[in-house]
Amino acid sequence: MESAGNRSVQRACAVLRCFQQSPLPLGLAQVAEAAGLNKPTTYRMLMALVEGGMIERLRKNTYALKGNTLRGRSYRLGYATQSEEFSFSRLVSESVRASAYNAGIELLELNNRYSPTTAVRNAETFVREGVHLVIEFQTSLESASTVASKLVDAAIPLIAIDIPHPGGLYFGANNYRAGMIAGRALAHACKDRWRGQFDELILLELKMAGPLVRSRLTGMIAGLREVLGDVKDDKIRFMNGNGRYETSLAAMRKDLGRSKSRKILLGAINDPSCLGALSAFMEAGRGADCLAISHNGALEARRELRRPGTSLIGSVAYFPEQYGEGVMQLALDTLQGRRVPPAVFVKHELLDRQTVDRFYPNDPALAEHDADSLLYSSR
Repeated sequence: MESAGNRSVQRACAVLRCFQQSPLPLGLAQVAEAAGLNKPTTYRMLMALVEGGMIERLRKNTYALKGNTLRGRSYRLGYATQSEEFSFSRLVSESVRASAYNAGIELLELNNRYSPTTAVRNAETFVREGVHLVIEFQTSLESASTVASKLVDAAIPLIAIDIPHPGGLYFGANNYRAGMIAGRALAHACKDRWRGQFDELILLELKMAGPLVRSRLTGMIAGLREVLGDVKDDKIRFMNGNGRYETSLAAMRKDLGRSKSRKILLGAINDPSCLGALSAFMEAGRGADCLAISHNGALEARRELRRPGTSLIGSVAYFPEQYGEGVMQLALDTLQGRRVPPAVFVKHELLDRQTVDRFYPNDPALAEHDADSLLYSSR
C-alpha cells in the first residue's frame, strides 16, 4: 500500500518537473494543470518546496525554480515593435515586455514606426548591440529579406511576428484559417438577412504585407463559397485600404460615390480598415446596404459589435494580449537549443454580438476616456 509520505514525494516531484520543463515562471493554475493536481494540493506542495529552498515565490501565485539558470543568465533580446501608435501593436508590446520581465530577460526595444526603412536601421542597431535574439514585428514584406539577412549574417536568431522573414521562426496568425472563419460568418449573416443574395464582395487588403497576410482574404472567399455555393469572381473586388482607418475611409467614400450596388459584403484585413470603410457607409446613409467582417478583435471592433444596429457582424480575434508568453517561450527554447517548430500559430475565435462578452467580459468596465484614447490598430 502506498504511504502518505510516498504520495507527497511523488506530488512534489510532479510539481518540480513542471518548472524543469518551462523556463518561464508559472502560476498556481498552470502548475496544477501540468502536474495533474487540484489547486489546494498544488499550493501545499509549492509552499513546502519554497520552504525547502527548491522553489522561489516571485509574487502572489507566481513561482520559479530556485536558482533557475535561465533567470540568472544575462540574456539580452532585441524587440522591434511595429508601431506604438496602434492599439494592436501596443498590446503585443505590453505582453512581450511583461513576459520578458517575468523571465528576468533584458529587452532592448526599438520602434519600427510602420516604416520599412526604420525596420532595416533597427536591425542594424541590434547587430551592433550584439543581442542574443531578435523578436521582429514589422509589416513590410519588401524589407523582411533585408532585415533577416542582416541578422542571419550576424548569427542572431530571429522570431518574426505575423509577417514571415526568411530564415526566421514565425509566430502569429494562421491567416487562411482565420479567413475561413470570417468568410463562413459573413456568409451565414448574408443568408439570414439577405437570403444569400448580394451584389458584390469588397475585400480591403494590405498590399505591402504580402501574400501570407492576403490569405486572410482568400480564406474569406473560400469560407463564403463553402456556405453560399459558387460565388462568381466578377462579384469580388479588392481594394487597398493599407490596413488603416483613414485610407480605407477615403477609398470607400470614393467607391460609394459611383457604386450602384445595394447589397455589399465587406471583408477587411483588420479592424481599422473595416471600421474606416463602415464609416463611409454611415456617412452616405447606406449602413443598411453593408454586412461587414474583420480581423484582430481589437477593442474598437468590440465596441462596434456592441453598438445597436451596427453593420459589423463579427471580428476574428487574435488575442494580442497573449502574444508575449508564447513568443518568450519560443525565444528561450531557441536559445537553450531545444527543438522548436518553424511556425507557432495563435488561436482564433469569432467575436460577434453573442460571444464578445464571453471572451472580453471586462470591456464594459473600461473607462470611456481610456477607450477613446486608443488609435486604430494596423497589422
